[in-house]
Amino acid sequence: MEDRTEIATLGGGCFWCLEAVYQQVEGVTAVESGYTGGHVDDPSYEQVCSGDTGHAEVVRVSFDPSVISYREILEIFFAIHDPTTLNRQGNDVGTQYRSVIYTHSDAQRATAQQVMADIAARQLYGGPLVTQVEPAQRYWRAEAYHQNYFRNHPEQGYCAFVISPKVAKFRKSFAHRLRAQ
Repeated sequence: MEDRTEIATLGGGCFWCLEAVYQQVEGVTAVESGYTGGHVDDPSYEQVCSGDTGHAEVVRVSFDPSVISYREILEIFFAIHDPTTLNRQGNDVGTQYRSVIYTHSDAQRATAQQVMADIAARQLYGGPLVTQVEPAQRYWRAEAYHQNYFRNHPEQGYCAFVISPKVAKFRKSFAHRLRAQ
């Protein structure tokens, strides 16, 4: 049987939030937190948080397109973060928290642009989308302690007050896309 795994690389604020949601999506085979879009090789979390490296906190989502489409991956992405705030998600402020889609093919780029056009036409948000669409760049895996963060620390303050509501919103809005437990 042929492996048809595709990759989506998405930045929408803190990578812990995106990771926690995509780990629950049917058809997603792996989620990894990392950094991309910057000019420093193998940056540390502290370097990225300084805002000086140009990197975004991202998740790299591996998925089976025969189970879930790239379009659906993006629809979830736009539902779980605010794509109208430049370099900010809630209290997380800085270019590392920008809304960005790193595309791995021309087809992904076209899909991202179409999804964004559809959202704009339906005026789903109170302002214009600031989400950037860029070709995939060199990716660096985040430190081990960032992987599976919400699963490992559900009672931690940020997890309880920021991530949990995003997960609950996803579970309500995309119940048909929940992975079987």
